Amino acid sequence: MEGVRLAALLAVLLQAAAGRSQLPQIDPLIYDEQLLWVGGGAGEVNTYRIPLLTFTSHGSLLAFAEARKHSSGDVGAKFIAVRRSEDKGATWSPTSFVVDDGSLVDGLNLGSVVVDEQKGSVMLIYSLCFHLYQCSPSSTMLVESLDDGQTWSPPRNLSVQLGVKSFAPGPGFGLQKRYPPAKGRLVVCGHGTIEGDGVFCILSDDHGQTWRNGAALKSIPYNQPKKSLDFNPDECQPVELQDGSIVINVRNQNNYHCRCRMVVRSLDGGETLPVEELVFDYTLVDPVVAAGALQKDGVLYFSNPANSHQRINMTLRWSLTDGRSWVNEALQIWQGPSGYSSMTALVGNSVEDKKYVFVIYEKGHKSSVETISVAKIHLYGGR
Repeated sequence: MEGVRLAALLAVLLQAAAGRSQLPQIDPLIYDEQLLWVGGGAGEVNTYRIPLLTFTSHGSLLAFAEARKHSSGDVGAKFIAVRRSEDKGATWSPTSFVVDDGSLVDGLNLGSVVVDEQKGSVMLIYSLCFHLYQCSPSSTMLVESLDDGQTWSPPRNLSVQLGVKSFAPGPGFGLQKRYPPAKGRLVVCGHGTIEGDGVFCILSDDHGQTWRNGAALKSIPYNQPKKSLDFNPDECQPVELQDGSIVINVRNQNNYHCRCRMVVRSLDGGETLPVEELVFDYTLVDPVVAAGALQKDGVLYFSNPANSHQRINMTLRWSLTDGRSWVNEALQIWQGPSGYSSMTALVGNSVEDKKYVFVIYEKGHKSSVETISVAKIHLYGGR
């Protein structure tokens, strides 16, 4: 019997090794890069920040950003800006505004974009009054497009269903589960404020009509002010692996344990985040920032300013083992000032679509980030 078990285990290991050996040799190269937004106070916008990027189910690219009206600060009135590309990033539409929060003192904050491929819709989830600055309560809001991002519904307040606890989705993308458990479920993860620091996920099993609270990874001490080196999970990006688990790459706000990323995994479709599934990824050094993650064709990608203390050196890494280890090589996208980033790739079976990932990121030339740029990366272009 023991010999049978060993033979079965060996067969599984050989099959996994064969699968990895069939993966093409990744040697990425920046194929094209385009500047989407430039700050500096021209017109109605002072600063563009918090970039999001997604492909729609019809193959269009949508890029979003916070258009901060009066200053570069997180608090203040904003628009949600969008640009569309119908030719896979070759050309982009002029900027239009999806949401205008008027003159709110503590305005909107992006946010997470989630595509429901079964319904053919794009949903954008954001917060209002997140910081509770001269306003109360906080609200979680949703707008939806059914025509590939050309027009958008009026904002809908999800706090009626979720409660009024401050929740900042993302920033990045939410996912629709492709594999069991809970295939088809929409999962959006984010973080809370001092009233409830930590990572939280909201779930929908009816294509975004109703939402409920799911998994939580709470800070320590919970509901109390934090000190340096406290456990304080923050902004995050969920990714579904091919085994149906959800891996969430998390900002380590107070540098607990390391100056690197936290990674936690849900095995039940976003219902729970067991502490047993929490690890610290020492390879992914991080200056405390929102980062990008993406699973494409069995490869896990990660983008951030790869520096332990400064927001510089925007870098793309990749893993052939679902993030348990990372390939030693990396692609430097930009050596200078760089901040938040987000990634997407077209889901398709064509050879051309399999070649590229897209990284949208905050990019600077002096001492801070003044622009938002999108890089189209050919995964095999350096071979």
